[in-house]
Amino acid sequence: MTSWAVDDAGVVRLPDGRLIRGTGARRPRGQAPAPEFAVYLLGRDPRVADWPYRWVRWPDFRLPASTEDAVDALREAHTRAASERVEIACGGGIGRTGTALAVLAVMSGVPADTAVEWVRTNYHPRAVETRRQRAWIATVASSLS
Repeated sequence: MTSWAVDDAGVVRLPDGRLIRGTGARRPRGQAPAPEFAVYLLGRDPRVADWPYRWVRWPDFRLPASTEDAVDALREAHTRAASERVEIACGGGIGRTGTALAVLAVMSGVPADTAVEWVRTNYHPRAVETRRQRAWIATVASSLS
C-alpha cells in the first residue's frame, strides 16, 4: 500500500482515513510524488502519459458536463485512495478541486450540509467558488444515499 504523507502539500485526510491530494494542474509539481491515479477536472483532456487518470470535462467556474461521469470518476478515486496515491486537480486547484473534495468528503461520511465548510477547513479556505458548485454538491450528495 502506498499513500501520501499527511504533510504533503494539498493532502487531506478524509473522515474514513483515506488520503487524497488536491492540486492545480497549472501548479509546479515540486517535491510531491507522482500519483498512482488522478482525476482531472478540466475543459480539455490533459493527455497525461505518466500515470493512469480519468478526465472529467468541467470548464472553469462551471459544473461538469456530465454529473454521471463526474460522480463515477470520484467514486473510482475514493475506492482507489484506500490503497493508492490519488490526486484530484483542476486548473488552479481551488474551485473544481474543492467541489470534488467536498463530494469525496460526503462519500467518506461528512454530512452534505457541512461538506463545503469541511473542505474549506481541511483543504483551502476558498474551495468551492460558486453557488452553483455548492448546489451541485447538495444534489450529488442526495443521490449518494
